[in-house]
Amino acid sequence: MQIYVVQPGDTVDAIAYRFGVDPATVTYVNQLEYPYPLTVGQALLILDNQEILTRPGLVTNGYAYPFITQNVLDETLPFLSELSVFSYGFTTDGSLIPPALNEDFMIESARTAGTKAILTLTPFGPDGKFNNTLIHQMLINPSASNNLIQSVLNKINEKGYSGADVDFEYILAEDRELFANFVADMTRTLNSYGYQVSVALAPKTSSDQKGLLYEGKDYRLLGEAANKVLLMTYEWGYTYSEPMAVAPINKVRQVVEYALTQIPLEKITMGIPNYGYDWPLPYEKGVTRATTIGCVEAVRLAVEKQSEILFDTTAMTPYFYYEENGISHEVWFEDVRSIQAKFDLVQEKGLPGVGYWQIMKLFLAGLIYVDNAFVIDKTPTVESASWKSTNGR
Repeated sequence: MQIYVVQPGDTVDAIAYRFGVDPATVTYVNQLEYPYPLTVGQALLILDNQEILTRPGLVTNGYAYPFITQNVLDETLPFLSELSVFSYGFTTDGSLIPPALNEDFMIESARTAGTKAILTLTPFGPDGKFNNTLIHQMLINPSASNNLIQSVLNKINEKGYSGADVDFEYILAEDRELFANFVADMTRTLNSYGYQVSVALAPKTSSDQKGLLYEGKDYRLLGEAANKVLLMTYEWGYTYSEPMAVAPINKVRQVVEYALTQIPLEKITMGIPNYGYDWPLPYEKGVTRATTIGCVEAVRLAVEKQSEILFDTTAMTPYFYYEENGISHEVWFEDVRSIQAKFDLVQEKGLPGVGYWQIMKLFLAGLIYVDNAFVIDKTPTVESASWKSTNGR
């Protein structure tokens, strides 16, 4: 596997010829649309003319809502060892609230693909947002906590899930230990029936980090309580932030390195975003609102606007600018280079897995684990393109 960055004058056919591969493989893997236009700076994953390898030697998890299309689900599942169905809610007395749409087809598709289906538990209020009052009321009521754990167990048994993922956000600082105890109780209960429990963690870099996202989550306690954790290493760039990378690798590294001081290595999986943001300019704090954009959609937008895709070598993330209706825009997203940087960090630290938020839009090149790939940022000769990494997959 190799990563090639498009240069002026490149075409898919010419690139495929230089690398000695089938143009159809290039267009399929990179989800290029006919007539396959390219833009300068676009990163392409180049595979040999062989079957695409799936399921690397890592735990690979992907979150999905029950309104995912069957096609996207079927295309993605072969790359996942776990599918986290998003999500079940609950009431203050610990009763489960099912997803708005029935998720049975997701569980059955996962079973067919040999992927574990995971029940995701979230504390959503009536407004569809994380509700820390709901969390607090459940945690301070032992009867409600026990009822919720039993309800989760019953639903796992009923539906055929393989475990549960506890995704609570904005936990009050005063509930930090209660929350860890709740996760520990759920883990003991579900483990006794052969099911796993994971917990999603906001991206902390220190134990005393301030902020509603961080104070209620104790990395050490939760690392002890759950079978594994997912570091939500994304959302530095977000809807109301200034334009920047969603998951800059230098920031992701800080979170991973802190987590390794608090949580056993074998329990840590690292989050990878499958999306970007499009900001109108100029940016005004508290006013400007970015629009979420899919990674493949971002590239197609750059091609449409004939924008050169640039690459930030500190964040290891692509970005570009364009204009529409007299308004300038700045777009940051993920491509195969930024995904490779994240896999490199996973490999460097020896982490056992990764988790994608989320898989609702297909990003095929981002799912393929590129082991020791190299980037060619100039037009290669036929001779140089024939070189292959001995560690490549």
